[in-house]
Amino acid sequence: MIPEGGRIQFSQALPGDAKAIFHLVDQAGLEGMVSKRKDSKYRSGNATAWLKTKAYSIDEYELLGVERERGKPAFALMAEPGTRKYVGSAFVSVNREMRERLWQRVQEHAGTAPKGMKRPATQWVKPGLIGRVKHLRGEDDLRHASLQDFWDES
Repeated sequence: MIPEGGRIQFSQALPGDAKAIFHLVDQAGLEGMVSKRKDSKYRSGNATAWLKTKAYSIDEYELLGVERERGKPAFALMAEPGTRKYVGSAFVSVNREMRERLWQRVQEHAGTAPKGMKRPATQWVKPGLIGRVKHLRGEDDLRHASLQDFWDES
């Protein structure tokens, strides 16, 4: 049963070269595609007969803060530029040197939490830091997102 407001899209089979078809999927702005072997039946869980290929976008967002907890990966909390409306978090997947530069910049620009946001492990920042984020296409909020780079807005 599909939940109310949920979406499912079925397309007819597209025989041909997967790379060429994915190029069309990417150009159309879709989230991705599922490829399967003709003779396979769907089974939940990991399988090699059905493969999802995801399409990603790279966009710029404003950095609200960085969430760091010992033993856990760090996340950058991102917002729409200008409005500072929270859109999700991005895994801090940059190299060690850039992570250290990010943490230094966050500490230099320490700020207060945006109204209504309560995340105790977060170091909030003042407006002005921008991040380039790679994220899964097709949703309003960030999904499968990773911080690629960051800089001062000025």
